[in-house]
Amino acid sequence: MPWWGWMIIGLFLLGSELLIVDVAFYLIFVGIAAIITGVIAAAGIVQEPWMQWLAFSVLAIISMVLFRKRIYQKLRGAGSEYKDGLTGETIRLEKPLDPGQTCRQSFRGTDWTITNRGSKRLEAQSEMTIDSTEGLTIIVSGNN
Repeated sequence: MPWWGWMIIGLFLLGSELLIVDVAFYLIFVGIAAIITGVIAAAGIVQEPWMQWLAFSVLAIISMVLFRKRIYQKLRGAGSEYKDGLTGETIRLEKPLDPGQTCRQSFRGTDWTITNRGSKRLEAQSEMTIDSTEGLTIIVSGNN
């Protein structure tokens, strides 16, 4: 393949990743490998087509294995600010709840079973921090 063919393929792959599809930086590194292959073909270092394909494959694999994950995490973040579940959020009790007892209550548009796992009676209209959830059961203790 001529050197400029590698450059076109590389730019197409880079543009596809940046503008059209998001495939977690894989096309970025394949595109960069194609551009580097084009540069070494233009410099006359690799002339044979099979050698160009070999260089392209090796560059793509090595760059993805060594650099993709680190660069992707730096640019996109690891998602550490994402919080899964209700633990730590606050709920206002509609009814009093004795230790070890349960009641039904609507929270965020869903009916939940609220369980008091603490040792104190929880009064109606008191705000409790959610300790954990088990299916559709919210566990509170009143030990805020």
